[in-house]
Amino acid sequence: MKILMYIVVVSFTMMSASCQHTKPSEKLVYDTQQQQQQQQQQDLEPVQTPSVDGLEFAYFASGCFWCVEAIYEHTIGVEDVISGYSGGSTKHPTYASTNTGRTGHAEAVQVKYNPEVITFEELIDVYFASQKPTQVNGQGSDHGSQYRSIIFYQNETQKQSIEAKKSALAKKLKKNIAAAVTPFQKFWKAEAYHQDFEKLHPNHNYIRNVSVPRLLRAKRKVPKLILLN
Repeated sequence: MKILMYIVVVSFTMMSASCQHTKPSEKLVYDTQQQQQQQQQQDLEPVQTPSVDGLEFAYFASGCFWCVEAIYEHTIGVEDVISGYSGGSTKHPTYASTNTGRTGHAEAVQVKYNPEVITFEELIDVYFASQKPTQVNGQGSDHGSQYRSIIFYQNETQKQSIEAKKSALAKKLKKNIAAAVTPFQKFWKAEAYHQDFEKLHPNHNYIRNVSVPRLLRAKRKVPKLILLN
């Protein structure tokens, strides 16, 4: 009976889960406390993630992590991508708590990559290529602070690279770029059913209607960096 109940619960979760359709309208607005928390995050010293067997890590937030995970999983030189939460101060955030817009965290991804194949600067190019860079507090129809755009830096060199890319794009578009440049602190891995979501659920409506178009947009803009089967 416990096994049956587990299957039913997991099935219901998978059916109801959607980065787009589980977000009520009250999550769209920052409150004063949240703005203060985000400012405090900006003032912190960045934390450097140690490399593993020559592989390095980068962290990005850009709307739904299902989309961003899929994009980087198709990027050359990327060995692994994990969906999770970052940018806030709340410990042990969950999908449910983050979706309230009150944890300070954004849906984010951890990208493990080979720096001999792709550079951090090229990962930034992929980041901007897939998104609407001027959209504040969301991507597409996913709105709220949990969907805000953030590029996390782990050292001064990365910060300078991000700011240079952001400045160049702003000059090209003649518009402000929404992505925050934020010192990395900690990445919290999301629940198991969020991992490899595009790979495991290619026919999910959100994947077909939102994730795939974003992936194709990136492919058109940076064709040499994106590999499609």
